[in-house]
Amino acid sequence: MKRVPVESSNLVSVGYDAQIGTLEVEFKHRRFYRYFNVPPDVFDALIEVNKSGKSVGTYFDLYVKKVGYRYHEL
Repeated sequence: MKRVPVESSNLVSVGYDAQIGTLEVEFKHRRFYRYFNVPPDVFDALIEVNKSGKSVGTYFDLYVKKVGYRYHEL
């Protein structure tokens, strides 16, 4: 999966596979996670937050982690 670099103190890059609704996240501590059944608008908004200069980590925490999408470490 192709990932896009993001400006964040904790995240390095994010990628999305729309066919299967999977969000892939690379963290600065060199760990990779896949989150399942993530709607495309969540990924699109994450990219927009990154472009706007707002906190990518805060968005990720609120709209991915705290929502409780199933995930696993790669």
